[in-house]
Amino acid sequence: MKKYILVSALSVAVCLSSCKKDFLAQTNPNAVTVENYFKTENDVLLAVNGAYQSLRSSNTMGENSGLFTDERSDDTGRNDNQSNAGEPFQFNDFSLLPSNSYLKSHWLALYQSITRANVILSNIDKVTFTNEANKQNYSAEAKFIRAIMYFELVRKWGAVPLVTKQLNTIDEVKASTFRVPEADVYNQIVADLKDGLNSSLPNFQPESGIGRVSKAALNAYLGKVYLTMAATLPNNKAENLTNANTYLLAAYNMRTFGNLSEIPYSQVFDVAKKTTCKELLFQIVYKQGDINYSSSIAANNQAKGETINSQKASTGIGGNLKLDLVNEYETADLRKDFSIKYANDATVKDWFITKFRDASDAATKNGYGGNDCILMRYADVILMLAEVNMLQGNDAVAIQYLDMVRARAAMPLYAVAKTDATYAAKFPTLKLAILHERRVELAFEHQRWFDLIRCFTATELVTYLKAKPQASYGIAKLANVTTKDRYYPIPFDEVKLDPVKMYQNPGY
Repeated sequence: MKKYILVSALSVAVCLSSCKKDFLAQTNPNAVTVENYFKTENDVLLAVNGAYQSLRSSNTMGENSGLFTDERSDDTGRNDNQSNAGEPFQFNDFSLLPSNSYLKSHWLALYQSITRANVILSNIDKVTFTNEANKQNYSAEAKFIRAIMYFELVRKWGAVPLVTKQLNTIDEVKASTFRVPEADVYNQIVADLKDGLNSSLPNFQPESGIGRVSKAALNAYLGKVYLTMAATLPNNKAENLTNANTYLLAAYNMRTFGNLSEIPYSQVFDVAKKTTCKELLFQIVYKQGDINYSSSIAANNQAKGETINSQKASTGIGGNLKLDLVNEYETADLRKDFSIKYANDATVKDWFITKFRDASDAATKNGYGGNDCILMRYADVILMLAEVNMLQGNDAVAIQYLDMVRARAAMPLYAVAKTDATYAAKFPTLKLAILHERRVELAFEHQRWFDLIRCFTATELVTYLKAKPQASYGIAKLANVTTKDRYYPIPFDEVKLDPVKMYQNPGY
């Protein structure tokens, strides 16, 4: 990581910097160094926009980043262990190697995004603001981006290097290159998110600000962070659950609708309603019809012979999913009919993802869709409120929240559902019922792997996954999963550079 943090710190997007080497004794006359870049409020705004832009990458949190989340879980995967040297297949096969180039790219991209935020925060004081609130808000946005990137890192790798300032020299890089305890990373995440609540950011962004963080989103993320801390850190579980409940309720009470049932499930993903849907809390914005900034997820997911997602003709299997997920949907669940479909082409006979659609003329036959990547929405908040109340022993309240989501899906309420022998056998506890509801409600939204590692210890996760029928999982081998798979391996290059400070996770 030594060289990667240095490179990203000195070569941030929007030409924030240039790297000087004395032995070359020359400079690029068109380059703008960090020291000379930050002069006006607009310079800061452009840098913040650049930090948001980094979220779009398939190597960070963009719509095509499912390899690092959904494909690690029991929801999706691939039945091709040969393409790209078989490296993508390793994630779902639980045969992930520290040398995996996709893993390295993911790690690097997350830190590059953090670096963009750090550069802003390290230089914002150089600028004189006519409106102090703007400075406060830009700082809050940069901290939010840094926080959610560290949230990705700490959940996937555990202890990771924690860098909160711009690094300018090799000595500074060396001093920052070591793994810190998970608790320290979480504390920084919490501090960054809370700073945003002290800003003048709006509760919800106006239509012109869709894609930027709001106080409602900050509360929701704080709730999720505290809920994760309660499940994964050994100390202060009760306090973390209390905090989770507090911030999730704050987000929920900010809502501008009454009951979740007022918002049809299909409208949450309707391209025409993405700026007005009251359920959406935070999303990565894609521009319909634009060759550079459009969404490709609808076209990418579509199977050969199908037209439901996009006008772009498909030649492959599309967004593949596991039969294990197909079998978990209850009978008549409208979310199943909306989210997945069976392709019956002569050469492709398999289930594929239909949750993200844009078959409009505006998307063209090239599949330049307008789908946004939803990172936080109210159904997620409501189901987290169910989870936290269940963990606090408030089952009756937990069931009330669970039923809000089931009612919107026109499913029997929990008291009725658990009298059904099939439902009761599959989900014998309230915990498993909530986990099931999250699975079918939030399928393909990059939540499932995080739900699994939050709800189960490493040992429990192995037991849970190995209990599944291999026939419903595909060619990836469930027999491979062990307790080491709770975390990803630290990329090989990072460990090699400093085997002591960048020690490898157990089992790799």
